[in-house]
Amino acid sequence: MSTEFDTALLGIDAASAAALFHEARTAYSFTDQPVTDAQLAAIVHLLRWAPTAINSGPLRVSFVRTPEAKARLLPLASAGNQQKITEAPVTAILAADTDFHEHIELLAPGALGMKPGFDDSFENRNGFARFNASIQAGYFILAVRALGLAAGPMAGFNNVGVDEEFFPNSPLRSILLVNIGYPSAEAFRERSARLPLDTVTEYL
Repeated sequence: MSTEFDTALLGIDAASAAALFHEARTAYSFTDQPVTDAQLAAIVHLLRWAPTAINSGPLRVSFVRTPEAKARLLPLASAGNQQKITEAPVTAILAADTDFHEHIELLAPGALGMKPGFDDSFENRNGFARFNASIQAGYFILAVRALGLAAGPMAGFNNVGVDEEFFPNSPLRSILLVNIGYPSAEAFRERSARLPLDTVTEYL
């Protein structure tokens, strides 16, 4: 079977596929051009259509952009990520809502019978919320790219510290930070290799 990518198979135009996938890379630095409220709202609008079990949609987004909010976040990030946060116009804290089940009646009335099980077990809710929020986090990055912005996802931060600082007495649990903005001239590193298709794919 051919391992070459056939652009004729695309359901979107090649330029869009390039922006979302083939040419997209993590941004490590940004210009000072601001990101607007409308752009941030559009990102959230798009990510909401990600597939999640029982339509749970547990991802919650906190956009950190004021100097005061950045000052709260910086000490909780690893040393290697602090400059990136400082430069980015916006850093999104992506969190899983472990009380997502409180919205089942609205989002998944057919699954209302599952609510008592979630009520009784934080462990079940936490695992369910994190798994499905992680799916939405992937869509979040695609949404950023779809708006012509650059994304810099980062896992190097103190999750417990972020939760205590930004979500005290809350069911939210942070899973990822994503810097958002317009890439600087030095934003991107050389693209690293990807595993070949026959290493990651099996046809049964």
